[in-house]
Amino acid sequence: MRLLLDTHVALWAIADSPRLSPDAREHILAAGNEIYVSSATIWEIAIKHALGRERMPISAEQAANYFSQAGYISLPVTSEHAVQVASLPALHADPFDRILVAQAICEPLHLLTHDQILPSYSSLIILC
Repeated sequence: MRLLLDTHVALWAIADSPRLSPDAREHILAAGNEIYVSSATIWEIAIKHALGRERMPISAEQAANYFSQAGYISLPVTSEHAVQVASLPALHADPFDRILVAQAICEPLHLLTHDQILPSYSSLIILC
């Protein structure tokens, strides 16, 4: 299975956080699964870290290094992804979540998230 990690899931995974559900951990560690992290995730981390948010204790550079060391595949944001955002219903206002949903739909990838709203967009979204 090809999985795209939502930002919080990606961070919980590299930190081995107890907040990462057993189901999410199983998906991420399953043999044969390809794990993707969007460049939008790195951008989100960069912005939140620069703003000094407590919930973003690592820099974008550190996160990118950790994701690379974990073997995650970097997914760039393309024009196709950006255009797909326009077709999404206004269920969620966060632009980072919306681009991740758009990427999941375009590629297609299964988006692994803890965000209760995102599964309303597509059957490609896995709530865990």
